[in-house]
Amino acid sequence: MRAVALGGGHGLHATLSALRVLAARGVVDAHVTAVVTVADDGGSSGRLRRELGSLPPGDLRMAMAALASDDVAGQRWTTLVQHRFGGTGALAGHAVGNLLLAGLMDTLGDPVAALDEVGSLLGVRGRVLPMSREPLDIEAEVTGLGSGGPHRIRGQVAVASTPGRVRRVWLQPQRPRACAEAVAAVGAADLLILGPGSWFTSVLPHLLVPELRDAVLAASARRVVVLNLAPEPGETAGFSPERHLAVLSEHAPALRVDAVVADVAAVPVPDRLHRAASSMLSPGGRVHLAPVAADAVMPRHDPVALADALDAVVAGPQAPHPVSTPPDGQTQHSGGS
Repeated sequence: MRAVALGGGHGLHATLSALRVLAARGVVDAHVTAVVTVADDGGSSGRLRRELGSLPPGDLRMAMAALASDDVAGQRWTTLVQHRFGGTGALAGHAVGNLLLAGLMDTLGDPVAALDEVGSLLGVRGRVLPMSREPLDIEAEVTGLGSGGPHRIRGQVAVASTPGRVRRVWLQPQRPRACAEAVAAVGAADLLILGPGSWFTSVLPHLLVPELRDAVLAASARRVVVLNLAPEPGETAGFSPERHLAVLSEHAPALRVDAVVADVAAVPVPDRLHRAASSMLSPGGRVHLAPVAADAVMPRHDPVALADALDAVVAGPQAPHPVSTPPDGQTQHSGGS
């Protein structure tokens, strides 16, 4: 199976690590594709974005590290690109890989070519692609920030850390062009995985890029949503597992998925999650609860346990996808495999 994972940050790293386990088992093709959000505006990525106008490289770098070769050369380069400078000078806080990607994007003039070059250094067998060739901004409608009704805030960091309640998000520009290679990868996939990750700033943005959203809706691949282990302070504080699904459905009403994977200990009332998922599951789709957490104290997915859960999901029969109607009213037909 050709697998494509959509996301960003640590959540995408967890998914890619699990897919590498499945590749070693022969369940999925070893050439995994990561489609990465490009709206980060904080830290080293934000600085490079503001100073050079380049794509924020941090999430792209982390995806590269997750897919890097396990041989000596691959791990040597991975250690280097993940190294972050200390001190108090101009380089303080920058990761070497961020600088390398920014430099290659500048000299090659093509972010996809730059990613492919770094991928060859790290021995990446798959491919890391941006969801758009242009840096994007996230805007959000937030309540609970004071009088005057909902407030509009802008920027990934601001949305992720808001003390208010995020109601909805959108991108600026509002109809960004998708990376053509990412759209092609989604269209050719046998398995599409969305999540886990920061829900409003890493997961949902992929469905807000019209061409990429439409490719996901039209894909004949198995579509799987992996839920987070816990709500995140800020953007999803107080969210239940079913609230995560409701927000996903609100932002992409036409999306139908074949499976929702969640950690069994993170779902206090399974019946509620099953009911919430029923409206977005394809015929024959199901909620799969399994122990996928690595640590009860610091919420993070265990790659092997997550691989086991995904393996169980893809092992079952797949029903044909129904016709999907995107928000713009254009009907798209999704065939089964």
